[in-house]
Amino acid sequence: MGDSLGKLFVVTSFGESHGRCIGVVVDGCPAGLPLDAGDIQRDVDRRRPAAGAGSTARDEEDKVEILSGVFNGMTTGAPVCLLVWNRDVQSAEYEKTRFVPRPGHADYTAFVKYGGFNDFRGGGRFSGRITAGFVMAGAVARKLLATAGIDVLAHTVEIGGIRAQPKTADEIKQNVDQNPFKTADLEAAVAMGDAVEKARQEGDSVGGIIEGIALNVPAGLGEPVFDTLEGELAKALFAIPAVKGVEFGSGFSASVKRGSENNDPFTASGGEVITLTNNAGGILGGISNGMPIVVRAAIKPTPSIARTQQSVDMKKVRRASLVIKGRHDACIVPRAVPVVESMMAITLADLALRAGILPKVIR
Repeated sequence: MGDSLGKLFVVTSFGESHGRCIGVVVDGCPAGLPLDAGDIQRDVDRRRPAAGAGSTARDEEDKVEILSGVFNGMTTGAPVCLLVWNRDVQSAEYEKTRFVPRPGHADYTAFVKYGGFNDFRGGGRFSGRITAGFVMAGAVARKLLATAGIDVLAHTVEIGGIRAQPKTADEIKQNVDQNPFKTADLEAAVAMGDAVEKARQEGDSVGGIIEGIALNVPAGLGEPVFDTLEGELAKALFAIPAVKGVEFGSGFSASVKRGSENNDPFTASGGEVITLTNNAGGILGGISNGMPIVVRAAIKPTPSIARTQQSVDMKKVRRASLVIKGRHDACIVPRAVPVVESMMAITLADLALRAGILPKVIR
């Protein structure tokens, strides 16, 4: 099984989309970190459906509960167990189509992998719903990183082919939560809304791209050759069910540049070594170089669409058609923005502990 992530800051996910709860256990969080449910609730609320964003009608309260690892408002060094309850669950439609896998979902592969014993309701362990646990763990990691001055943020840079204009970190922080698409480009947000609504009216869905940025990351994070910073971040991001591609810095565009265009010249500023550009995305040789970490994740269109699709009856092994009913997102991108932030924070917290940048006790 692969339900845990990290080596020193270890996150273990549990729960299913239509099970009793979604939760996470964070083992290895240093003692002495001030933490309460409100710290975590803020990030979890950012993941909830937003009006006008093409989101699902499923309306979970997602009230965070801390079951262990915090005493008198401080982490104790023991495992921190966090959960939210599933209250707004409607499973009837999934029971009707249990043996007809939904195109684009993990229904078929999960059925084969677990011999049909997996919880198929709402996708079970393969639903985007489990990312609520990722966000809870990410909130702990974010607060831990803040003690070292490290800041993590993300924003939507594309939805349905509508591309946002580049913005500064300050503009991202100011604008991203001021519109339902979590983009820093407020003009692009309007066009994104049109694209999502058009897809919804046509019984379809759209995807997009999310950019994550980590600021003030010191040089030296990453454990080559197999636990590189890019490798660990990519692994964490690919755990998000909708992610189908990850790139760093100039990414795939580097393949059409010359070395003279893609190399980042070094210089000195204020007694520190920096680069004049950041095509490397803050990572060289799998190790942070002190520049901002820049990563982009491609989010696929929501596979649950209101159109008739071809599938198979797995019991009879013959063709079948399927119309997916229920409550689904026409665009999952905005809800994935805090998830990208969280997976980045979890990874950076683990590598910072491994590098000795974070102490085992916060004083």
